[in-house]
Amino acid sequence: MNNKSDEKIWDNFRNGDDNALSHIYYQYIQDLFRYGKKFYDDDELIKDMIQALFFDLIRTRNNLGPTDNIKYYLISSFRNKLALVAKKGKFFSRPAKENLMNADIVYSIEKEMIEEEELSENKRLVKDALKELSPKQREILYYKYTCDFSYDQICELMSLKYDSARKLVYRSLRSLRKVLGDKGGVLLLLAFSSQKNIFSKNN
Repeated sequence: MNNKSDEKIWDNFRNGDDNALSHIYYQYIQDLFRYGKKFYDDDELIKDMIQALFFDLIRTRNNLGPTDNIKYYLISSFRNKLALVAKKGKFFSRPAKENLMNADIVYSIEKEMIEEEELSENKRLVKDALKELSPKQREILYYKYTCDFSYDQICELMSLKYDSARKLVYRSLRSLRKVLGDKGGVLLLLAFSSQKNIFSKNN
């Protein structure tokens, strides 16, 4: 996905524009925090790691490469930092979950539904069905339909081949439909479209 606005903002940041830095920080800090929560339960730890990520970006920004997708760049960089912390468990007071790369990703549609005052029955069914998926299935759906990452980006994040990534998404959705029964396809469309029109994407 080519995003000229992201490309310009990122270039401004790389060239020392503090306004661009501020924009990037406040635009994506909540996304990074929610992402970190999928691996760690310690809020302060996650905040510290986000700060460390941005300190690293600032320190090295003259050497950073270009990007037209800032969210992907940050998630990818943060994921690498999470993996590094998992290997150096002693660096922080609370260790990572045993297997970071199979962390228990909970698809964000579930979180959004939990935050609603009243959950519709259809959304409740989808929420429960998502719990039946494997961590890896939830992770790839999160990248695909919440982060809106391309298959190429997902493959890089999850160390998958292109065909394997597409098959995993297909099988994950098929598993959801199976759990949901005859109305599975309709329920998924209703639930996902309440977040954004994800099924209109071609990637």
